[in-house]
Amino acid sequence: MHLLKWSSRLNRREFLRYGSAFAGAGVLAPLWPTIASAGDVSKAYPDELLSIEVYTKGKIKVGDYITAENVEYVKDLLDPAKFKHVSEMGRRLKVVATTTEWMNMGPWEYQNATLSNQGLAKFDKSGNVTIADGSPWIGGHPFPASSSALELFAGLTLSWGRHDANLFAMKEVDINPLGEIDYKYDLVWAELSPVGRLVLEPKPYWPEHQSKLRFNTVVYTSPESERGASYLNVWPYDQNKFPDLYGYVPYFRRIRQFPTNQRFEPLVPGSALYLSDAWAAGDPLHTWGNYKVIGRQPMLAGVSGGWNAEHDNWEHGVHGGPKGDSFFDSVVEMVPEAIVCEAEPIGFPRAPISKKRVWFDARNQMPLAMVTFDRAGLPFRSFDGCYCQFINGKKSVMNGKHPYWSWAYFHAYEFQSGRITRVEHVKELKGGHKSSVNDADIFQRYLTHSALSRLGRV
Repeated sequence: MHLLKWSSRLNRREFLRYGSAFAGAGVLAPLWPTIASAGDVSKAYPDELLSIEVYTKGKIKVGDYITAENVEYVKDLLDPAKFKHVSEMGRRLKVVATTTEWMNMGPWEYQNATLSNQGLAKFDKSGNVTIADGSPWIGGHPFPASSSALELFAGLTLSWGRHDANLFAMKEVDINPLGEIDYKYDLVWAELSPVGRLVLEPKPYWPEHQSKLRFNTVVYTSPESERGASYLNVWPYDQNKFPDLYGYVPYFRRIRQFPTNQRFEPLVPGSALYLSDAWAAGDPLHTWGNYKVIGRQPMLAGVSGGWNAEHDNWEHGVHGGPKGDSFFDSVVEMVPEAIVCEAEPIGFPRAPISKKRVWFDARNQMPLAMVTFDRAGLPFRSFDGCYCQFINGKKSVMNGKHPYWSWAYFHAYEFQSGRITRVEHVKELKGGHKSSVNDADIFQRYLTHSALSRLGRV
């Protein structure tokens, strides 16, 4: 007879009782020492937090779909947007096995640096993350045993995609409340880190740009009406300062500088995405404040299995909504411990939101979901997606000697209007834009003023 390590009733009560006081602590054993020594999280959690079948007493198991018919069994494991999508809008979630190997939860170099550099990070007098001599952070997550919301958001803001450089070919579809597709966009998202570099030379810093945190460009390549529209964010390392924001306007054929604090508006018509949404940490760390942990919980989220190896361009099937086009075919798995954090936009007097709530995976500190609230405290917008290694059986995408790890797809949802934006990470777009990682040429091709002008005139 197999004895469960913990009953369901005790599980929920314990999470409520311990809440934020022991966030990230694990349950059966301290989480970070367990990861550092064994590389596997299973010894830190009981069976029911690692197995959907045990948690639901056999009502849902790996391979099943969560639909409106059975979602009540796992309502407490879903963020408010996903629960609404499943219970009311026809979304379904395929359950896959829980990931327990910690090195599979991020890029190999980033995970390795997190282990190697633990204990070296601190906040300086300005609130920026540095090492002991005051130099910028050197790579990996600075606070892997994070016990505060500020530390979690600091690590996330320092490195969005967890690679030195990323080029994402992306397809965006914007859907109105009737389920009709209003807009389709092809776009390129490029980001490069001058500090905390683990692969690109020179490392850990690019001396010429050591005072900067990142370069980030968004370029729209389709449809014709938006082709060439682009935005370049140049982030100071000082997280008390706003990025410089430049844009290429095809109609005027020139680059102009935009107000950098207007980060709560769609970049293109119909989109439910804001600059502020990027990786749930699209603004400098200290333009937000009142960071706090409000609780812990197990969760269902996309952590593996989201790469569609069966499509030559990695594109995903869709389903749900009035027309069957609203949601990507989605996967979720048991995340044994999510740290629930909130923050308020103190640097944005006219922000349309009062706070954001982000669920962080306690194992690797990645955001699993985000919900923002309007000025009246009502749910406003949401953001959820799937990270994974790009490996499926014998098919894989390699990053050097290791499988490529990144995001596969995400949804942005507006609670009050009902609009949905879904975006997927694809292999390539027309015009020769191909997804790539840790390629130094990304800088000259996408992340300079001359690159914006050139891309806009193609």
